[in-house]
Amino acid sequence: MDPTRPPGLDAPSTLRAVKAASRLNAALYRATGGRVGGRFRAHRGFPRGIPVCLLTTRGRKSGRLRTAPLLYLGLEDGTVAVVASQGGMARNPMWYRNILDEPRVVLQTGAEMTVRRARPATPEERAELWPRLVGLYPEYADYQSWTDREIPVVLLERPGA
Repeated sequence: MDPTRPPGLDAPSTLRAVKAASRLNAALYRATGGRVGGRFRAHRGFPRGIPVCLLTTRGRKSGRLRTAPLLYLGLEDGTVAVVASQGGMARNPMWYRNILDEPRVVLQTGAEMTVRRARPATPEERAELWPRLVGLYPEYADYQSWTDREIPVVLLERPGA
């Protein structure tokens, strides 16, 4: 693991803060159709911001609907690629574990909501998409260096695709 990894990244307080920020972002996004919370302005290199979507999954244990705001990359065929980075934490995010049990999800981009089928990218697809995703958000490379797990790329496909 990279020695520049932030201390306390996997601390319970960090996870609670991330969850609270995610809930607030999702609420603002939903209330405004993505006008607020629909772009992540990471740094000066991306003055217009990186697009954010809302991904709603069904909890694999609770059965409750869970929503996560995620950066996304739209692909040419209408598929959406998202990254299960969780900021380089040691474990995959809950939404990723949820899609492994129930791949039917709801994707919201702006005001548009669609039902999608989520699946982890194959190793070949991940190898092709990872450089594009790092180009979209360079911090993904840092996150990968901070964890021993391979950070999954997930494809959100239209049903029947």
